[in-house]
Amino acid sequence: MLNDTSVTTMLPVKDMARARTFYEGCLGLTAGNFKPDGKFEYAVGGSVLALFPKPEGTRAEHTAISFRVTDITRTIAELERAGVIFEDYDLPGLETVDHVCVLGSEKAAWFKDTEGNYLCIHEDLA
Repeated sequence: MLNDTSVTTMLPVKDMARARTFYEGCLGLTAGNFKPDGKFEYAVGGSVLALFPKPEGTRAEHTAISFRVTDITRTIAELERAGVIFEDYDLPGLETVDHVCVLGSEKAAWFKDTEGNYLCIHEDLA
């Protein structure tokens, strides 16, 4: 039923200007459009990322978005040059080496946005 529809990821933000600076300046997203309800939308690889103002914010304690990349090492270096700070883990079943964790059929690396949401980049291994 929904297989051919587009998907919009919704992320609440306390400070729209700060969030836009991060998403555009650090992640390199092309500036999108404000909607009448106050959302700011980005077109990202055939889907939509919408930031919406929420004064009290809501921080996801799980991965809110994962961006598929073709070269995770190169992408990490590019994002670090833009000011992104990656998370490192040393937990049972989740250990990063140079910010990267191998999880089954993919490599993944996590970082937080300005609102504290966990974002991820991942590279398929197969």
